[in-house]
Amino acid sequence: MTLEQILLLSFIQGVTEFLPISSSGHLVLVPALCGWRDPGLMITVAAHIGTLGSVLVYFHKDIASLFKGTFSLLRGKVNENTQLLINLIIATIPVVLLGVVFEKWAGDAFRSVTVIAWVGIIFGLILYAADKYGQMIETVADTNLKRAVYFGLAQCVALVNGVSRSGACLTAGRFMNYKRADAARFAFLMSIPTITAAGVLKGYQFVKEGDMSLLNDALLVMAFSFFFGFCAIAFMMRWLQRSTLTPFVIYRVLLGIFLLVSVYSGFINSVPCH
Repeated sequence: MTLEQILLLSFIQGVTEFLPISSSGHLVLVPALCGWRDPGLMITVAAHIGTLGSVLVYFHKDIASLFKGTFSLLRGKVNENTQLLINLIIATIPVVLLGVVFEKWAGDAFRSVTVIAWVGIIFGLILYAADKYGQMIETVADTNLKRAVYFGLAQCVALVNGVSRSGACLTAGRFMNYKRADAARFAFLMSIPTITAAGVLKGYQFVKEGDMSLLNDALLVMAFSFFFGFCAIAFMMRWLQRSTLTPFVIYRVLLGIFLLVSVYSGFINSVPCH
């Protein structure tokens, strides 16, 4: 891989993982638009590890609370730390169970550029409705098991390329009247077990392949994905303190229209995207 490819793929993974514009969709689209070959599992795993590290560092206080919650839970005590831990576990279970099945039986069916374009537009408009009509009331501390399940189900929808995991969780949060920054915070904390699970799955597949030829490239991707991911989280948390999600909706709609025009005009192929 060239340095330009490494930087662009790292930027796409690091930024789109946390902005509500679909990381998986962009990672499918970039090779299609640029004419690149699939970078392979090792690069994918490295990108996941990099973005995982950015969440852990940015939310280090929450991570410390989760560790405290684990020890408290083992001692049979329930407090705000254990409640956060339990909520994140509950929110993660649906996507872990469905993710393996989806990857095996339906993953390739949703890699079409046409699907990504339509899904991006439709779910962008749903995000706009949720953000416009949702009230600014609830916080992460108000999350209960029922709301955690709703967050988890929303995350399952994001298994379809183009939906956006953070976008789906933000949509669910705004429909449940969460403050924007709190919906984002819970969504980002949910990404820890989700990205870890995806990384382990891809890592297992990579171990079976046993190709170490891209090790240096993978290390660079990991480092750059960490940097871009951290910057994206910091930007998003600051933005949502004072602004709406409308700019991201506009981006999704414009990108979807561009992709549809590109596909129907024959500029790019719709399927397969590898």
